[in-house]
Amino acid sequence: MIDEEKILELIKKSDKALSVYEIYDALELKSTEDLKELLKVLNKMEDNLQIYRTKKDNYMIFSNSHLKIGKMIGNKRGFGFVNVDDSDVDVFIPASQMNNAIDGDRVVVEITSENGDKLEGKITRIIDRNLDIMVGEYVKDKDGNGTIKLDNDKLKITLLIDKVDSMGALDGHKVIVKVGKKLKDNNYKGFVIKILGHKTDPGVDILSIAAKYQIEDEFPEEEMEEIKKIPDHVLENEYVGRRDLRDQMIFTIDGDDTKDIDDAISLEKLANGNFKLGVHIADVSYYVRENTKIDEDAYLRGTSVYLADRVIPMLPRELSNGICSLNPDVDRLAMSCVMEIDETGKVVDYEIFESVIKSRKQMTYKNVNKILEENIVPEGYEEFADTLRLMGECSKVVRKAKVKRGFIDFDLDEVKLIVGDDGKVTDVKLRDRGTAEKLIEDFMIAANETVASHIFYMELPFVYRVHGEPSEEKVMNFLKFVNILGHRVDGKFKEITPHSMQTILEQLKDVKEYHILSNMLLRSMQKAIYDKVNIGHFGIASKCYTHFTSPIRRYPDTTVHRLLRTYLFDHDLSKETIDHWEGKLTMLTEHASERERAAADCEREVDDMKIAEYMENHIGEEYDGMINTVLNFGMFVELPNMIEGLVKIDSLKDDRYLYDESTFSIVGQSSKKRYRLGDKVKVKVVAASKEAKTVDFEIISKIDE
Repeated sequence: MIDEEKILELIKKSDKALSVYEIYDALELKSTEDLKELLKVLNKMEDNLQIYRTKKDNYMIFSNSHLKIGKMIGNKRGFGFVNVDDSDVDVFIPASQMNNAIDGDRVVVEITSENGDKLEGKITRIIDRNLDIMVGEYVKDKDGNGTIKLDNDKLKITLLIDKVDSMGALDGHKVIVKVGKKLKDNNYKGFVIKILGHKTDPGVDILSIAAKYQIEDEFPEEEMEEIKKIPDHVLENEYVGRRDLRDQMIFTIDGDDTKDIDDAISLEKLANGNFKLGVHIADVSYYVRENTKIDEDAYLRGTSVYLADRVIPMLPRELSNGICSLNPDVDRLAMSCVMEIDETGKVVDYEIFESVIKSRKQMTYKNVNKILEENIVPEGYEEFADTLRLMGECSKVVRKAKVKRGFIDFDLDEVKLIVGDDGKVTDVKLRDRGTAEKLIEDFMIAANETVASHIFYMELPFVYRVHGEPSEEKVMNFLKFVNILGHRVDGKFKEITPHSMQTILEQLKDVKEYHILSNMLLRSMQKAIYDKVNIGHFGIASKCYTHFTSPIRRYPDTTVHRLLRTYLFDHDLSKETIDHWEGKLTMLTEHASERERAAADCEREVDDMKIAEYMENHIGEEYDGMINTVLNFGMFVELPNMIEGLVKIDSLKDDRYLYDESTFSIVGQSSKKRYRLGDKVKVKVVAASKEAKTVDFEIISKIDE
């Protein structure tokens, strides 16, 4: 039996591609039968993309070849991009080189040309096509059969539904379809498995997008049966072994409409002048036990999803809004991380333990901000005002220490949709991020770091929240771009550190397009993910970080609680337990990261759809905005409330405009009039499409500054 690992090791060690005979000799094979067997193994390894066969029939490691593997991101115009695995590289694929690949395929791409950091290629192989579940509008024909108008118009396939497989769907119904066998070309047989409702029914638009990302809005019957066995209050025997904190001043601070409350806080000043900060987190893993249907479903969901006018929770509301939620004036089980913090913001001592708490009040960010920012004490907050002011002091100390070590506060705006009872958006505003919001962020980060560090130094399997260093090339490209815009950033950036990112932002903070540039710099960085290997968190400038504070809405946090219970409270450090978690966490962290990305993409798509729907009612209206992106086909203009619209280059009628790549601007050929990033303009809404999720503007005039 010829060992594949030996072949891989052999080829890796070689400084050139090896012929089959060189491999044959190196493996000390002897016979013609051995040669036949070797060829079979090499063919299999080639099929599995472990090795690559050159035009001269020599073999090299696949990853060292000019071929790359990645995910196809299709475009409805026919072309696409391949997002190369384990990198931030995108390869442009012209329509003529797609080779029948469609959106979502895993593909092999051959790089055909390079122009700086711009790569172009062609698809040489489709590795995997995951056409399992699709969402779209049922279109009925005269025979009673149907086709599906897919919501994902990047997918160039046709789904054919026999009448008997339609579940009685009618013309205009939005449906979820299971994809069956391929018929011919890109035609597939389909089976309707769920009717979401008619496309004009309130809420069906959002459910359709959620279904596209495999976000389920209903819970399985078996899970709901398990829920019935969980009590809605803390039982007498459950107080045993827990530290009783019910006499302490503990309370929660959340948004006005929050119903799933993960975290509560407490604070006192010690005799030595230090702060004693308590972060008390709902003990979700006590109720959500391993190997139950509740846990299995929570794992699959990975996270709660927040969509315009609704939450699709990770856990059924009986848990997320009930026994697991730290509601006021009721006993609740918690995991507490109590930290002693000195005047420099350093955690000098801490305890992590099981507790029982009773929140004194469900506070809102809005009311706490009145106290901390305006010194106005709302009714019902009188007895808490001094503690809240003390928390404000503690937060400043903790934040100052974070900033000193390199914590990057991009302070980016977020959009908030105001939705009426009919599901329609009535207004689009910026989400407030005041002192209270930052205070909670500071306290949660402190607890997350403390918990992560404790387990890290025990050298046990764990879930970390990691954020790798940004690509030096991307940061340098950003600085070149800033320079072209006419802004100067001083300093040497050979080594990219959190402090160097701070320096860049600090020098740009007073330029008019700061919020656009800070967003661009953020996009140059990697995305934070979950991993069992701790590499630190670049953005927070933390050597060791986890997610401990939101177990109601994030499965990794629930797992962190489960591990704390196993290691610290049950004291189970057996080889069997460690091996179990060592094996389980690789898949768990990958899946949690994937579901987090899906939730974020879903939330973004719903926002885009609802904003476009809102703007359908504002066609013809004029607004002031700022150009935030310039491309060869036009430019995007952002309004003060973050609504974004496209100004097509051919809509500029006063001259013939072309894109100037050297200055990232659009220039009139006769007038030399120039539009560039950061320019303020007055625009008119000329089109909006809920279906396409797009808004189009025309420029009325530039705004002189």
